[in-house]
Amino acid sequence: MQIPPTLSISPPTPLRRSAEALESAFLAEMLKSSGLVRASSEMNGGSGEEQFASFLADAQARAMVARGGIGLADVIERALIARSAGSEGSA
Repeated sequence: MQIPPTLSISPPTPLRRSAEALESAFLAEMLKSSGLVRASSEMNGGSGEEQFASFLADAQARAMVARGGIGLADVIERALIARSAGSEGSA
């Protein structure tokens, strides 16, 4: 019986963390705008309930990004790497 090799996953770079944070913020706004996390009228919690619905959208967006998101963080990261490589060459 062979033991599969262990995967060494390096911690995300600051650039990657920033790209994921931007994707998370984008997804949270899309969830809020879609109305999918709208507070239900059953609870009648008023503005407090609306605030917690916002927290729910943020948490759902972070969970989506943690599971791969929609690929926006990848695009942002590649663009920032290309941009920094271009600016280093002109310096």
